[in-house]
Amino acid sequence: MHTHKYDVVIIGAGAAGLMCAAEAGKRGRRVLVIDHAEKPGKKILISGGGRCNFTNRNTEAENYLSTNPHFCKSALQRFPPAAFISLVEKHGIRYQERSHGQLFCSENAGQIVEMLLQESRNGGVRIEVNTTITKVEGVPGQHYLISTNNGLFKTSSLVVASGGLSIPGAGASPLGYEIARQFGLEIRSTRAGLVPLTLQPADKEQFATLTGIAVDSLVSTSIISFRENLLFTHRGLSGPAILQISSYWQPGETITIDFLPGSALDVVLSEAQKSQPKKLVKTLLSELLPKRLVGALLPEDLAGKTLADLSRTESTQVAALIHNRMIKPAGSEGYRTAEVTCGGVSVDKLSSKTFECREVPGLYFIGEVLDVTGWLGGYNLHWAWASGWCAGQYV
Repeated sequence: MHTHKYDVVIIGAGAAGLMCAAEAGKRGRRVLVIDHAEKPGKKILISGGGRCNFTNRNTEAENYLSTNPHFCKSALQRFPPAAFISLVEKHGIRYQERSHGQLFCSENAGQIVEMLLQESRNGGVRIEVNTTITKVEGVPGQHYLISTNNGLFKTSSLVVASGGLSIPGAGASPLGYEIARQFGLEIRSTRAGLVPLTLQPADKEQFATLTGIAVDSLVSTSIISFRENLLFTHRGLSGPAILQISSYWQPGETITIDFLPGSALDVVLSEAQKSQPKKLVKTLLSELLPKRLVGALLPEDLAGKTLADLSRTESTQVAALIHNRMIKPAGSEGYRTAEVTCGGVSVDKLSSKTFECREVPGLYFIGEVLDVTGWLGGYNLHWAWASGWCAGQYV
């Protein structure tokens, strides 16, 4: 079998892989990108509901989870959101800013993929899709051999940008973890992140009538809180607040939900007792929250009382049921609907400057395959751009 030689071979034609390819190509490197999918950028195309939430203006190291929280700082400083925004503007792609600094394409995610492909073409990058890897061998510091259904490829720089396990329908695979293990790198345990949570049978029954209701909430674990919309689904809880907390939530842990964040319900009740004593508790609360939610959160013996009949203890009880609702999720919906994979290739043996394995010269890991997971809102794509750009300067 004929062996094709390249300076750089990148496994994965996703966000990080394409960014790295374009940058390496600009440096005059002969670059090949291989992917088992039938087209490049599949996850980019479905991101942000097809509009691609391509970065977040507020990106900081604090927006990422990792066993080594300092690792991402260097890349984020060297390739900040402004750098990607200028690339988007150079290609004439119109975009819009939504809440919390999130930037989306005004038209469609395909524009970002085409931008990356154009940048890659400018650098003479070759992209091979429908290419399945059967074996990776290497003599670190000299060369790597990648056996595929489309031939044998030899390179001095091998970049693993194969992503995580989330959204298997878009081509997710454990290949990157297998290569890492093969060359002696540790894998931090993986789990679904940015994913809806499922409910225990009793809670599922209690909230069964609430499917489709979304409400501004503060959702907390013991270490972090997020205030955004919470959405009730027929399987459990979703919406931005739940997706955010899911990356931190551990199985068996209880989450706390405040359905009226920023208000003090005990004060509201106390004032209403004076001004509207004949009003029912549920009537007052239904002015603040969806009526069906009030019915699910409060027992009828409390909800049906007039404010005048509500004792101080009962008032405290009502406030606790709304502000401090404790729920122990049954689990998550798993990788099928997860937006990212938490955990992954340990960054402890990688250079935060070049993304090269210090003990395995010529082997690089970038993007979601690493143990670096961003919040919801453009942070994970920005990590792909930043890690891909940085590696692209050195491979």
